[in-house]
Amino acid sequence: MNLSIDYKGNKGFRLLSIYEHLNKGEIIEKAQLAECFGVTQKTIQRDIEDLRAYITEAHFAEGKVAIKYDKVKNGYYIVRFEREWLTNEEVMALCKILLESRALCKEELNSLISKLLTQVVPNDRRKIENIIRSEQHHYVPLKHGKYLFSILWELSQLIINSELTRFTYARQDGVTNERLVKPVAIMFSEYYFYLIAYMAEGNKDFPTVFRIDRITDLKGTKQHFNIPYKDKFNEGEFRKRVQFMYSGELQRVTFEFSGPSLEAVLDRLPTAEIISEKDGVYKIRAEVYGNGIQMWLRSQGDWIKNIAL
Repeated sequence: MNLSIDYKGNKGFRLLSIYEHLNKGEIIEKAQLAECFGVTQKTIQRDIEDLRAYITEAHFAEGKVAIKYDKVKNGYYIVRFEREWLTNEEVMALCKILLESRALCKEELNSLISKLLTQVVPNDRRKIENIIRSEQHHYVPLKHGKYLFSILWELSQLIINSELTRFTYARQDGVTNERLVKPVAIMFSEYYFYLIAYMAEGNKDFPTVFRIDRITDLKGTKQHFNIPYKDKFNEGEFRKRVQFMYSGELQRVTFEFSGPSLEAVLDRLPTAEIISEKDGVYKIRAEVYGNGIQMWLRSQGDWIKNIAL
């Protein structure tokens, strides 16, 4: 068997190489490629037409991706339309959100940012790297230092399969307990990922919140559970009513607010409604789960008065 392959004369290798350069956001010139591969410019033109046919017919329907010619730069480049490809602005915004969240260890964060940056062409990639360089270099992950991608994915599969789940959970005070739960959602809030679940044993009819980085020995039981459709967990409605991911029974709270930013109150409490207003004092009512609301109310000092739970 001859292992000495002339890659320059191999059409398959040539096509893959051209496609890789295009995917990196580079502009390719026929003359330069012809010289590199030792073929004619007509051969390179045929290669480009073959790649166009592949993109159009085999992989990307509805014109989401195309190879186009730039007359000014005298070369071909690949265009990915917004439904298929992130814009520079979107990549920068996502990088900023990831860095600010502090939710991931450095290895997972850097891997994710690196993959996001491949969505933009090299010149623009360098601009975004310059914008986030300092923040990325000085990034301080959370103290738990856990890798989270794997457990987040495993929990998501247990949720999709409605599978009773067992794990060991370490409370904030260091006490560990084994839990058997009905997992229903994964949520993110205030730096941490949380598992929302109903206890499999006991009579609690409201969801319990577990910080995912405190979960170990995660196992599916192969037993499945059913929640009646009318009782299905709704992440959006739950998020509106939970503060600092403190679970508990659903309750109503009423209070008076006299601070400078009513908007901040309404943003913090999405279920809030203004009952009345007099001389700049607003009477507000909201639905919330558990006692997390008390932490926020106390943090507002004299701006909050006459609290009724």
